[in-house]
Amino acid sequence: MSAPIPIRVHYHKTRRELELDYADGRSFRLPIEYLRVYSPSAEVRGHGGDDAVLQVGKKDVGLANITQAGRYALKLHFDDGHDSGLYTWEYLLDLAEHQARYWRDYLERLEAAGASREPLGIQIKQL
Repeated sequence: MSAPIPIRVHYHKTRRELELDYADGRSFRLPIEYLRVYSPSAEVRGHGGDDAVLQVGKKDVGLANITQAGRYALKLHFDDGHDSGLYTWEYLLDLAEHQARYWRDYLERLEAAGASREPLGIQIKQL
């Protein structure tokens, strides 16, 4: 069974959250930082095994754009330049339903690595 397609997707720019509303009345707000650190891209998740790359310094990341990929996914274009990886409806629902556990796991991995959510310095965007 495939995941339902949201009836509404809305980016709350000031709060940096992606809101997903479903026909059954469920609604989720996913922080953009959370979506960025759990990007389904090979750059973040690796190519299998233990080669995933812990994402650090993403606290202030936002979205530059959102595009739909067919009828099965969204492509999120982050303002830090990352835009690889497709967020399927199944993956987005999984992230929404397990947000508390996944976020706790991410914070534990950051702490174990001695890393931070805070950006490392001034980000210069290419014009």
